[in-house]
Amino acid sequence: MDINLHARQRCPGTIHQVFRCSVDPIGFPALFRGFGPIPALTQIELDQPLGVGVTRRVHSADGAMMLETVRAYDPPNRHAYTLRGIKAPLSWLVSAGHADWQFDASEQGTFVHWHYRFELTSPIIWPLAFPLLRLFMLTAMQRCLYALAHQSQLPSER
Repeated sequence: MDINLHARQRCPGTIHQVFRCSVDPIGFPALFRGFGPIPALTQIELDQPLGVGVTRRVHSADGAMMLETVRAYDPPNRHAYTLRGIKAPLSWLVSAGHADWQFDASEQGTFVHWHYRFELTSPIIWPLAFPLLRLFMLTAMQRCLYALAHQSQLPSER
C-alpha cells in the first residue's frame, strides 16, 4: 500500500530558473527546511553530473544520509527520483519514497507540481502513516515550494 502526496506552487521565475533551483545541490538544501518529524536537508552530494541513473547522497539534520537515485531527468520539464535510506522512526513506516517534479511554463511564471509516492513497510500502519505524512511531509513539501518560488526569482550568482 502506498501514500500519495501532491504539492503545487506557482513560481514567478522562468521555467529554466525554477528547474535549475530545484536541482541545485548547493542551494536546494536551504529550501527544504522540514517540518515536525520531517528533518531539514543539510547537504546534497553528487559524484557526477545529474542525469538518469545518478545517485545523490542527501544529508538531513537528523544525521541521516539518504540516497536519491534519479529515474527521470528532462530539463526544464521534469525530474524524478527514488529516495531510500530513511532514518528511524520514519523508516518504521516508510521503506521508500518516489518523487516526481513537473514544471509547466505560463505567462504567470512556472507552475511546479511535486508528487511523492511513499511505499509503506506494511499495509497495517496506513492509519498511522497517512495522517503523519499528510500533515508533516506535505507541509514540508509546500514550505519548500514557497521557498523555491522566492529563490527562483532572485538573480543568479553563478
